[in-house]
Amino acid sequence: MNQLVTAILTSAICLGLGTAALANRVFVSNEKGNDVTVLDSETLEVIGHFPVGARPRGITISPDGKELYVCASDDDLVRVFNPETMEETHTLPSGPDPELFVLHPSGNPLYIANEDDNLVTVVDTQTHKMLAEIPVGVEPEGMGISPDGKVVINTSETTNMAHFIDSESYEIFANVLVDSRPRFAQYNDAGTKLYVSAEIGGTVSVINPETQSIEKKITFDIPGVLPEAIQPVGVRVTKDGKKVFVALGPANRVAVINGETDEVEEYLLVGQRVWQMAFTPDQKYLFTTNGNSNDVSVIDVAAGKVIKSIQVGQQPWGVVVAPN
Repeated sequence: MNQLVTAILTSAICLGLGTAALANRVFVSNEKGNDVTVLDSETLEVIGHFPVGARPRGITISPDGKELYVCASDDDLVRVFNPETMEETHTLPSGPDPELFVLHPSGNPLYIANEDDNLVTVVDTQTHKMLAEIPVGVEPEGMGISPDGKVVINTSETTNMAHFIDSESYEIFANVLVDSRPRFAQYNDAGTKLYVSAEIGGTVSVINPETQSIEKKITFDIPGVLPEAIQPVGVRVTKDGKKVFVALGPANRVAVINGETDEVEEYLLVGQRVWQMAFTPDQKYLFTTNGNSNDVSVIDVAAGKVIKSIQVGQQPWGVVVAPN
């Protein structure tokens, strides 16, 4: 067992975390640091760090909390870790430069966006075999999946489209043109709305999943912030669908949107170049990764306030919280 892993486990014991507290662990991928920082969601303190390969970006965890998946973009593969021991267990194949991925709600398969070859790779998480390669638009990045697991969404940065893919046949059945450089796709839990952020376009498209039509485009206006600095990236929606949070990149803000009217209600000041976000299972907190300030902001969801900034590794990119 390497020294970094030992340090994490020792710290966990000293903090009295034990196995039962694994559900409270927050995992942050550090793109430039080539590691993952581990936080405790109750104490809001750093537990430790462990190496995960070259240029980690996308990060997610299995529904049972037993496998942690990391897109090691410059290694051209997905590395898989045991969240309890922080040790790598195996790797999964992908195309070149995997950036984001999404797990089927059942935990299998994994759908991976490979930015450099215009493909979405489908991998069986149990057999570790590639099931399919789906041709999509140029520079695929964002990945989303419907709550029932029947539809996978990929966003292609250069083609400026959201591709609707049948999760079983792997066929694209609809393409929706959105604004420039779409980065992220997120359904609400009811499956009635799909939010697609456009980083350069500066908007979030609200798409009706049944008709694959854009019903509204959310725009942003922050006093004192230049329009070109407002770059929507990560999107998260509360379980009840009443609040939508959008990370606005170099604007250093998270927009809070009314999920019923899709109108912006307020902006929360966070760290520099806010990128991705993740809720705790109870949605008490929302964690944001801030790439240029090397920290994570903690938002109290009910209060609508940023309550803490936590220094992590070098250029934090992705974040996921272990399930209960």
